[in-house]
Amino acid sequence: MFCTPWKCKGKSWREAGDQLSNLPNSILLHILSMLRNNKEVVRTSVLSERWKFLWKSVPTSLNFNFPISDNENDTLDYLVSIHRELYYWRSCEKIQKLKVWGLKYVQRFAKDVDLWVHFATKLSNIEDFELKFITNNQIYEFPQFAYKNASLRNLVLFRCQLNPFGNVNWSSLVSLSMFYMEFTDGVMEKVLSGCPNLEYLELEDFSGTYRLEISSVKLRELIIRDEIRIINVASLVTAILRLDFDFYLGEEQNLEKETSLFKELLHSVVHVENLTLGSWCIECLSILELKGWEFPPPNRKFLELGVEFKQLDFPGICCFLQSSLDLETLVIDWYDVERGYLLSCYTHWDEETRRLEPSNFNGSFLYLKTIKILKFNGCLLPVIKYLLKHTIVLEKFDIVAAVQRNHTSLDYVTMAREVLSYPRSSSHASVFFSYR
Repeated sequence: MFCTPWKCKGKSWREAGDQLSNLPNSILLHILSMLRNNKEVVRTSVLSERWKFLWKSVPTSLNFNFPISDNENDTLDYLVSIHRELYYWRSCEKIQKLKVWGLKYVQRFAKDVDLWVHFATKLSNIEDFELKFITNNQIYEFPQFAYKNASLRNLVLFRCQLNPFGNVNWSSLVSLSMFYMEFTDGVMEKVLSGCPNLEYLELEDFSGTYRLEISSVKLRELIIRDEIRIINVASLVTAILRLDFDFYLGEEQNLEKETSLFKELLHSVVHVENLTLGSWCIECLSILELKGWEFPPPNRKFLELGVEFKQLDFPGICCFLQSSLDLETLVIDWYDVERGYLLSCYTHWDEETRRLEPSNFNGSFLYLKTIKILKFNGCLLPVIKYLLKHTIVLEKFDIVAAVQRNHTSLDYVTMAREVLSYPRSSSHASVFFSYR
């Protein structure tokens, strides 16, 4: 309990008030870490000699976000301010994170960016580094000195080119996310071989590689949103595949190539427990079902389908679900994208009608207890009816509307009533409606 200025028993107010400085370093550092921003932490250095250098030991994050402006002077001014800030913080012992977002990169800024990368990978041994450039025709080439670092644990790169001349050594890296990247042949394998402890890998919209071999035995989660084939991912627990192979239309060999690639992908992730598939994958499911292909029995317990649902997709989805014998949780996230040209090449009107006959779909789900429909609309009614009929241990069925509560229409209410009228195989099944 601190004494008040008028009850200090012979001590001056300044002497009594400085009892705070007598606390252990661990407590003082905890107090400083609760201040709102880095500058407030630094200001405490003027309190006394005891506090002068204490701020250097406080874990710190540096975030720089370039202003949205077409004025080049604004960009140059912000560049200078970043250099000034990094020079100021160079003596800080514990900079955990550096994030630089929003620079419209051009080649003449290369040395500036190299300075940030050097600060992160060599000077301050930062654990979490994010470097994100916005749209521009010029690509930043990641510097050679940065491919050897034992401190980085999380790395996020946007619009960069990776081309290491030697071996990569990111021995502590646990999470790697790369977006809109350029690679030369063999680079991805070289990068991944230098990340022996990698657990999370996210790749989106990159060029230069179409086949990815992953040798990491610790990789647990893989997110891919691009044209790629994967092999050697035996350690995976979670895979999110939002792929799109844009081959030219009009040639049967291209259609065959798409479905062949998808079959290869399915075999690559047959062992994962948590799987998410995007709309291109859903379309390929339907084509494979139409061609009589039997889906390999997986180990998955969680499945999410990001689907632009069309009637033709129904049989493929049902067959894929029936192959998922151990499935416990299913999420269907409906969204509207322009797909469907592949499946239409394989079908005609009579075939579409035949494939949608209810007698074509049999079987029950022995372990499926939880289902969630996101952005519910009338296109999903056949799937909902099918699921309620064939889930014998279902406990909870959540349906989230595609509209907000204040935009609810009579059609939505009618659809909700229709869902509630569907027969259920599980006597314990509860259906809940909500709004986004």
